Amino acid sequence: MFSKSPLKYYPNSRLRFLRYEGTEAKTGERINLTKDINIDGPIPRIIEESKNIISAHLRDFQTLAKDGKFKIVPEYPEFAWFEGIVNALTHRDYSQRGEHIKVIMYDDRLEILSPGKLPNIVDINNMRYTRYSRNPIIARILSEFGWVKELNEGVKRIYDEMENYFLKPPEYSEPNKHSVLLKLENNYIMRQIRGNEHMKKVLTEELWESLSVEEKDIIHYLYKEEKITTGKALELLGRSAGYSRKLLNRLKELEILVWRGSSPQDPTQYYELNIDNNK
Repeated sequence: MFSKSPLKYYPNSRLRFLRYEGTEAKTGERINLTKDINIDGPIPRIIEESKNIISAHLRDFQTLAKDGKFKIVPEYPEFAWFEGIVNALTHRDYSQRGEHIKVIMYDDRLEILSPGKLPNIVDINNMRYTRYSRNPIIARILSEFGWVKELNEGVKRIYDEMENYFLKPPEYSEPNKHSVLLKLENNYIMRQIRGNEHMKKVLTEELWESLSVEEKDIIHYLYKEEKITTGKALELLGRSAGYSRKLLNRLKELEILVWRGSSPQDPTQYYELNIDNNK
């Protein structure tokens, strides 16, 4: 993996960067893929080139700091996505010759898909604090480059960095038995919603940060689907009807949502974002 041509021995020892316009991948006549870049070679080269390419495609946002001054911040903390890439290159299963690492960028999130299930004693629930290296030689060499910390601080710091940026926690999953997915979400949807004049006044950054994860999930859902019923909120949140209704009514009281219906007993009643056009 550190030779001049690792592809001779591991045909899929590469990283593929994909950039989609929007929040989902479309195909056929509606295809929205804007970038498709393959990066191969020794691991150090893949790390450097992927860092440069991804940095070039990230957006900067303007935000109001606590001192009242505007400052420019990237849409993701650099450490979070860079550590995710280094971890994928360090711990992927190189025996899987039919798969390669994918870094997929959407408007609202960044996904890093790594071949191979979580190794040995590590699982989704304990990976924040448990260390085990599938490829100890690769890990040791990359630690000498300064890219890998062998004290298991990387994953924990990803969580910390996302929290410091007031972003949702990183989400790890195993979409199948042969890969690990890291998802980092930005606050693009909130910024799009606040493009509306009414929502710009109501949904301040301070209020957004004070909302619960479940309240933000409702707003994210409404941005994409336009309306939500109590039943759909119950399904989305996995909570009781009473609890879901309470959250919806709270968002209505905050003037973030509006209720549509003829009466509280109306079976067709629903909620929507309090804007004229939320797309």
